Amino acid sequence: MKTFFLFLATVFCVMAVEPATAQQPLTWEQLKARFEAANPQLKADALSVDEMKAAEVTASLRPNPQFTASTDGTQIAPHNGTWQPLTGTSMQTTLSYLHERDRKRELRQQSAHQGTEIGASTHADLERNLIFNLRALYVATLEAKEICRLAKQDLEYYDHIIQISRDRFKAGDLAQIDLDRIELLRVQYESELQQALVNLRTSKIQLLQLLNDHTPVAEFDVTGSYEFADVLKPLEEYRSAALDSRPDLRASLQALEQANTNHKLAIANGSTDPTFSSWYTWNSSNNNPNGLQTLGLSVNVPLRIFDRNQGEKQRTLIDIDRNRQITEAARNQVFSDVDSAYAQVESSVALLTPYKARYNDQALRVRETVSYAYLHGGASLMDFLNAQSDYRQVQLAYVQLIASYLTAAGQLNLAAGTEVLP
Repeated sequence: MKTFFLFLATVFCVMAVEPATAQQPLTWEQLKARFEAANPQLKADALSVDEMKAAEVTASLRPNPQFTASTDGTQIAPHNGTWQPLTGTSMQTTLSYLHERDRKRELRQQSAHQGTEIGASTHADLERNLIFNLRALYVATLEAKEICRLAKQDLEYYDHIIQISRDRFKAGDLAQIDLDRIELLRVQYESELQQALVNLRTSKIQLLQLLNDHTPVAEFDVTGSYEFADVLKPLEEYRSAALDSRPDLRASLQALEQANTNHKLAIANGSTDPTFSSWYTWNSSNNNPNGLQTLGLSVNVPLRIFDRNQGEKQRTLIDIDRNRQITEAARNQVFSDVDSAYAQVESSVALLTPYKARYNDQALRVRETVSYAYLHGGASLMDFLNAQSDYRQVQLAYVQLIASYLTAAGQLNLAAGTEVLP
């Protein structure tokens, strides 16, 4: 029965880790490319940037000229018994245009363009955070695959030990209680394998959700190097890269530039815009016998005595200081993020190095030695079980530490705003 269970578990593990379909496992670069092309949240945010570009067109529009046609003086009742309705009718056409002074249109256009640049940077920041989430799930999937592989190997090895123990029991070399304890421990290996399979499937489901992909889970897989590398550069290089690449910091700097433009626009909006008008009149009602057709010109200048846009000028001036403080806070956040992520990567490397150098080999050597001694009567059952447990813990800890390192590397990439670690 246990052999049958092992067979089923092996089949399920192979189906989850190595899908027997035509679809090839995706590398990190392929996964990221599919995400950037298909993620609906990212695509929706990109459309908002396009909307801002459309708003630039509106901001650059000039005022429309005004055209007016009017008529007056039409006779509506007989005069001295004579009714000539059109004799005294006059007709007039007027064309007027509001002239914007102090570069109002150019400043509006500049502010709208800067708003588009801020939107583009904000979109890049959203992509930066979503790619970090994608990478975290990618690492979690690789971790689950590795734990699944280890659990399968441990289960196979332990079944081999159980078979030898049964042979010893049949030969009278092992007590029933010791055989029972050995067989009961198998449930831990079964649980580890099943939990690894659940974690693997869950990670794949979440990856497919980010990809907006409806591929069956059993037909989807990822691949990549599950290892660490001590390739850290000096901290200042990552700080410098972050200052150059972080889109949220760039958005803050762009918002400060836009605040300065908006203040200039508020000052310009406080100036007077004259309206120029001209008109043509036919059969004008005046005392000039030669004034059958006349032209007229006028200039309408508002007197901005009370409203000179004082409130908007003050608000935009304060907004400059507010954005300056936000930019400084964003710069401090960049340094904090980089320093924290760098420390985490350093810590992970420091923990992984001795594992790779000696702990893994030592745990394997202890397990093999104690197992051999126990099977030949040279070690106690407790020593054997402890050696098995220690080996599993060391192997599992190593796999989890690599996942922590890869996650910390992704965190450093997130903090730097670009891929500084593979």
